[in-house]
Amino acid sequence: MIMRAVLFDRFGPPQVLHIASAAEPHAGPGEVRIAVRTAAVSPVDLALRSGDSPSRDGLALPHIPGVDAAGVIDEVGAGVEGFAVGDEVFGAVDITRLGGASAQFAVLAFWAAKPAALSFEEAGAAATGVETATRALDLLGVANAKSKGEDGGTTLLIDGAAGGVGSIAVQLAVARGARVVGTGRPESHDFLAGLGAVPVAYGAGLAGRVRALGIPRIDRALDVAGAGSLPELVDLTGTAESVVTLADFTGPSHGVRVSLGRYGGQPDGNHGLAHAADLATKGLFRVPVQAVFPADRAAEAHTAAATGPRRGKTVLDLTGLMPQVPQA
Repeated sequence: MIMRAVLFDRFGPPQVLHIASAAEPHAGPGEVRIAVRTAAVSPVDLALRSGDSPSRDGLALPHIPGVDAAGVIDEVGAGVEGFAVGDEVFGAVDITRLGGASAQFAVLAFWAAKPAALSFEEAGAAATGVETATRALDLLGVANAKSKGEDGGTTLLIDGAAGGVGSIAVQLAVARGARVVGTGRPESHDFLAGLGAVPVAYGAGLAGRVRALGIPRIDRALDVAGAGSLPELVDLTGTAESVVTLADFTGPSHGVRVSLGRYGGQPDGNHGLAHAADLATKGLFRVPVQAVFPADRAAEAHTAAATGPRRGKTVLDLTGLMPQVPQA
């Protein structure tokens, strides 16, 4: 069967994206297929489309971009329990196997029930950000102090806190009882404060600006931006073991761990999706969405996702790809 999808058949600028026909994917064992409502535009999509990703040589063209998605289950694979056709879910695809989510249908590799507290736009932008942030916080040992009845908890610095992953990491860390210092452009400081972080400007001289805040200590640091801050983060925490980077591949030369997740052959934190959904239901978690574009403006969406300032995710509304039911 054939579906409609946003895809590219050559590497290049956002204008290589267009809507065309593609083969429908189907749910295998342990998977579900969804009729896609929304899909996020993530940094991996930008890198693959442009041809700048190291994975380009193994990418089959044409390629459908999109890792995060939300929609309604319409196929359930063997062995899946607790979910049925018609359930609203959010999750992520395995782009290395089946292609992306910017289409009428997508197969999810991991997922959770979409809570009513999250719109489809928010849910469609959540999965890999939640998984990545959960994995990083676990690696850093940011424990859930609130569940243990402890006061204070860990003080965590997040460099690059206003973007899609950073804004999620701030909230998940706060929910664990951590005190969070988040870096961002000055125009993003009110946004960061609204998420529960103490804002500070990023860039060279970060260590001095953080110390000027008068916070007694920085216990852990998470580098989301990959902007060369690792030496200062090590200086602030006092040890390289207290720093994790998601985006700076020079990390090992500084003694800093690089966390890549499933795409780097490492265990992921997909258990975080259900927890984030529960937090959303309690009013303790949201997914900042900067802009929503229809499928036929995918090129504009990719352009917007690549420019700053970033205060959350850029999302594609894929409902326009679905066949229209004639009105009686």
